[in-house]
Amino acid sequence: MEIRKLMQSDDRLAISHIYEESWKYAYKDIIPQSYLDSIPQGCWASKVDQEGIGSLLLLDDDILIGTSSYCRSRWNEFEGWGEIISIYLLPQHMGKGYGRHLLNAVVDELKKQGYRDIFLWVLKENMRARRFYERCGFGFSGCSRKDNIGGKELVEMQYKLKK
Repeated sequence: MEIRKLMQSDDRLAISHIYEESWKYAYKDIIPQSYLDSIPQGCWASKVDQEGIGSLLLLDDDILIGTSSYCRSRWNEFEGWGEIISIYLLPQHMGKGYGRHLLNAVVDELKKQGYRDIFLWVLKENMRARRFYERCGFGFSGCSRKDNIGGKELVEMQYKLKK
């Protein structure tokens, strides 16, 4: 297993494929199926290189199986915080400990950048992810926000790394 920063030579379509497959698996029965079915191939490829956002890649035997994105908080009310935007694995690699390694690596990266407070957003209905983050030292901060994905109103909960 190797975790490293995104390089220019990395295949953006392969990275997008991880997002696509993870969304379709992790958000089944949470986000409307019609929305998940309509996710186009490669839709995240152009988003990987957004300015100010870093990405880590998780490889197993040189095969790309996971990715995580992070940055300084995108929210004014959390200025000075580090934000974990995403952690995604190909579904066949979930539940094997890879996610914990990737989460620890992205937390370490944000700490290296000087962030003491680190948070992420997780869908309230995504109990599998919430349990994972709680086992890894995150907890609900008391802050939540509403989002609409595929015509369904959803609640995102802010989870903060406990000190």
